[in-house]
Amino acid sequence: MSDTSESTDAADADGAGDADASAGADAAAVDADEVRHVADLARVRLADDEVETFAAQFGDILDYFEALDEVPETEREEELVNVMRPDEVESGLAQEEALSNAEETEDGYFVGPKVS
Repeated sequence: MSDTSESTDAADADGAGDADASAGADAAAVDADEVRHVADLARVRLADDEVETFAAQFGDILDYFEALDEVPETEREEELVNVMRPDEVESGLAQEEALSNAEETEDGYFVGPKVS
């Protein structure tokens, strides 16, 4: 990647970039200036060929977003219901049973390693 601040001005002056820009005209319109502006915001240096590549890619991405506009909206007919089962109280382990397999206990509690 290189600094294109001087080389892009020369390419724009002689019209060399116009053929590539018109080729991507059927895609969403993203011109080289917009790509350079985004690159400047991102603090990325792009070569002239990279600018044209990114312009085409940005156009493709925008086309995908436009395709999402064509997806029909769906209307929800059913009300949402809770699919979780209700809580049921069940008997648990006694304290002695819960502590029976512990390596170390103290005053009826588990003892674990100290964390500093």
